[in-house]
Amino acid sequence: MRLTVIGCAGTFPGPESACSSYLLEHDGFKLLVDAGNGSTGPLQRACGLLDIDAIAISHMHGDHFLDLVTYTYARRYHPSGAPDCLPVYGPSDVADHVASAFGRPVKELLDAVYEFHPADGAPHLDIGPFALERVRVNHPVETYAMRISAGGRTLAYSADTGICDDLVTLARGADVFLCEASYLEGEDNPPDIHLTGKEAAEHAKRAEVGALVLTHLVPWGDRERTLAEATAAFDGDLSVATPGAVIDV
Repeated sequence: MRLTVIGCAGTFPGPESACSSYLLEHDGFKLLVDAGNGSTGPLQRACGLLDIDAIAISHMHGDHFLDLVTYTYARRYHPSGAPDCLPVYGPSDVADHVASAFGRPVKELLDAVYEFHPADGAPHLDIGPFALERVRVNHPVETYAMRISAGGRTLAYSADTGICDDLVTLARGADVFLCEASYLEGEDNPPDIHLTGKEAAEHAKRAEVGALVLTHLVPWGDRERTLAEATAAFDGDLSVATPGAVIDV
């Protein structure tokens, strides 16, 4: 299983990174996890524009789903012809949120491009070769962390969350834990929204993961400080996500 970081900026795109979007590949199948604003551009450096086989959206904040709007036009009006409908797995309100982002009636357009699969309470999904497990995490809107397995390897993805015991359970023993680290220690951080690097590392330590990759750093944050705070709490393989990075899970 191969992970490519398409975008990893939190909240809004930075000068060098689009917002959250991650490409997982196994046995020729391409699963895009989140499609944050600005991500359609760098996606084309990782694969063909129409090569995506399915999309999984963690939650309906713009920095995680908004490029489904631009990608709609890319698929519907591509000069090689419109491909088959693309499965999109997301929260219970995924279809309504995507439609509302257009600012006009678009049901016919979306029906020609996407096949929406809203969350229905079932924690397990099979998407191509991937076995995906979802759990609600600690964020103000319906948000799902994901545990994605294929070929005997496992990636855990935190999505956006504050401190969350269920996230530790979901990530238990994962080979790679892609975990948000939006905040810095010692600042007036509102609770139950995001994690610091230290808190992400504490979750990783409790979950006994193989490697921790910090992501969703806000563009005005401090990458080196985030990494230092995490290093103090986790002594395993540790890095910060970089746009275009390729990780063998």
